[in-house]
Amino acid sequence: MKAPCIAKFDISGLKIFLLKSFLIFFCALWPVAAMGAVNLRDMDFGRVHPQVRIKDVVEVEGARPNQLSGIGIVTGLAGTGDKSPMAGQMMKNMLQQYGVTVDERSIRSKNVAVVSLTADLPPYVRPGQTIDLNVSTLGDAKSLQGGMLLQSPLKAADGNIYAVAQGPILVGGYTASGSAATTTKNVPTTGRIPNGAIVERDVPTDYGGGEQMGLLLRTPDFTTAQRIADTINSVFGAVAFPVDAGRVVVDLPGQYVGAPTAFVAKMEKLEIQPDVSARVAVNERTGTVVMGGDVKISSVAVAHGNLTVSVAEDPTVVQPDPLSGGRTATENRTDVTTDEDGTSFIAMPSTTTVRDLVRVINAIGATPRDVIEILQAINEAGALHGQLINM
Repeated sequence: MKAPCIAKFDISGLKIFLLKSFLIFFCALWPVAAMGAVNLRDMDFGRVHPQVRIKDVVEVEGARPNQLSGIGIVTGLAGTGDKSPMAGQMMKNMLQQYGVTVDERSIRSKNVAVVSLTADLPPYVRPGQTIDLNVSTLGDAKSLQGGMLLQSPLKAADGNIYAVAQGPILVGGYTASGSAATTTKNVPTTGRIPNGAIVERDVPTDYGGGEQMGLLLRTPDFTTAQRIADTINSVFGAVAFPVDAGRVVVDLPGQYVGAPTAFVAKMEKLEIQPDVSARVAVNERTGTVVMGGDVKISSVAVAHGNLTVSVAEDPTVVQPDPLSGGRTATENRTDVTTDEDGTSFIAMPSTTTVRDLVRVINAIGATPRDVIEILQAINEAGALHGQLINM
């Protein structure tokens, strides 16, 4: 008995529907997949350095941070504090400030710890504002978790107090111990107190005195310094000139002599194209390789092969003859095999860019640690035109 024609029509319609659904789903996911996969051929290596704002490459001379430090005492620790006499001495001194006289030998508490305090006082900060604080143990305390820092002064290099710190400590780790085991995660003997120090004295900042100011490059470079001066002069006239690779002097235009802040606000938005020396940074501990886009190499031939040496122990049991009076013994047998993967030489022409170098390294099939050795060998051959930095 034949099936009705309507059944065939439904099956065909279902197939068409599924096919259309698949195409719609595929077209919807294709842009997402294309964004996730980055191909070296699609990357623009021609433009090595992008346009950036002047404020992102320079610091205004005179607007500098200052380092603060101090010593404090942390309370509220659950038996993870100091056992050293230093903690007892500091507790005695603290109690004397409140009129409590105690014998240092009677203070035997593991709930306190002596800590060092460090902070950076940014420029333009005024009294009453807060700054972040770093805390670390000075004695043999095991953890600062749950601790509270008592009021402690912070001093600068000149010996004056610029901030006062106090507050609960945030620790990014923990330690837990029992009678037979101890578990520790991260470093529980250091912590932070966000906004834990109140500024009591500011540092005067004079960046526009004498109708002149200086711009300090974060990465000194003669070309970048000249480009900064040229960009400023194209907008404000002949007011800027580079002194050296790290400093550009700017004469304040007449209308901005009384308002240097307005000049800085307009000047720092100007865009330049920075230039840096060609560098290759490698870290053998982690296998990290970072190559700048300006790196070039001369014509060289590169070959990379892996030499594998395998040593296998195959002990053999030797049985004595029956009724011979001998003993069963084990005879050591060592098999040593070597396998060297042969790799043909791959030639790279002169003025090779990073893109070509990456292609060649991928063709060789080298790992990041092998890449470090290849780059060091190219540098020793005098073919790497750039600075090789071992981190």
